[in-house]
Amino acid sequence: MLLTRDVTKRQNDRVSERSATSLRTGLTERILEGPDGSPKKVVVNTAESPLTWLHARGHISNRLFLASEYLRRDWEAAGLGARVTMRWDAAPRTQRTHPAADPTMRQLSARERFDGALTLAGSGLADILWRVVCAGEGLTAAEKALGWPTRAGKLVLTLALERVADYYRVPG
Repeated sequence: MLLTRDVTKRQNDRVSERSATSLRTGLTERILEGPDGSPKKVVVNTAESPLTWLHARGHISNRLFLASEYLRRDWEAAGLGARVTMRWDAAPRTQRTHPAADPTMRQLSARERFDGALTLAGSGLADILWRVVCAGEGLTAAEKALGWPTRAGKLVLTLALERVADYYRVPG
């Protein structure tokens, strides 16, 4: 019985150590379906966005990557993400004299830029932009959710990011 407890404790220690390492590095083991349908164990970097992954492997240019970062920044600044709790921000105590420092104006400006970029991209391309750039959904998951054929997502995302890069005037 003592030997069993010792072995179990060592296994639990290894699992805890692996979990702590994965939290620090963002690397976790997942079982995904392979091309032939069989399950495969892979290591996934959860801290890396789908666009960072595409950029790091040369699938999108610097221009498109910057455009995606601008769109993501405006989405976050506009506060368009889902809230999970109540806002605990303190109410402002003094009247601000500089209108640019007003958080509400910054939020509205970011919302206008975000809406303008999606409008220029077009209604058919806004879905893939929101899913991959803002929600951080992978291309495969986005393709399935939108009912698109395999590998169509990267082409459509590239077209959408070209339009967004034009909107933000990212140099080519």
